[in-house]
Amino acid sequence: MSNPLVITASSLLVSLISLVGITVLLIKKKMLKKILFVLVSFSAGTLLGATFFNLLPEAMEGNGGFLYVLLGILGFFALERYLHWHHCHEGDCDVKPLAYINLIADGVHNLIDGALIASSYLHSFNLGIITTIAVIFHEIPQEIGDFAVLLHAGVKPKKALLFNLFSGLIAVLGSLIVVFLLKNFEEAIPILISFTAGGFIYLALVDIIPELHKETDKGLVIIQTLSLISGVFLIFVLHKLLSFH
Repeated sequence: MSNPLVITASSLLVSLISLVGITVLLIKKKMLKKILFVLVSFSAGTLLGATFFNLLPEAMEGNGGFLYVLLGILGFFALERYLHWHHCHEGDCDVKPLAYINLIADGVHNLIDGALIASSYLHSFNLGIITTIAVIFHEIPQEIGDFAVLLHAGVKPKKALLFNLFSGLIAVLGSLIVVFLLKNFEEAIPILISFTAGGFIYLALVDIIPELHKETDKGLVIIQTLSLISGVFLIFVLHKLLSFH
């Protein structure tokens, strides 16, 4: 079980990823699109690697199980459907209200990220590190997209950056809630680990990879595939290195 300071620091690091949105203003649109193209594929690989090399094996050793993995998948599906993580599902949504709905939903998303990181650390330090890395790589393209949505809605860049940062800091709150609620209920930690695994599977296989399939250029498909495999390989290497600890 890890020190609460380590958990808070990791959640804070994830929160600060919200500042990468500024790259929308610093990098040319064409170059940013290429970077995101690689990052999104890579993030899917890290999510899958973290799930199958770390989260699922750890969950199965405790009182977690595939039922909770399924609940994680269903839970993330419900969040994406009803909290508007990516876009408004109504055709007549105004841009500005949509931007703030997206911001609130992102705050809920960050709250969950913090909870997932904390529950992983409470199980073991190594699992916490792996989960944090997977969340970071998933958050980078997500936060850039959120920042772009705010700018599109007419929010000034400085204000958009602050909004994104405040939304990101909610991850710290999520981690602290889990730390204080679960310190006397350690038997619930494997259940949360299973739920995390289900969430990661959903994000990778339902949220990200279907988008990758829309690319038809053979050269770009190869880059996508290599990026995804690289993400899996990174987590595999980290898993092996941390196993020696």
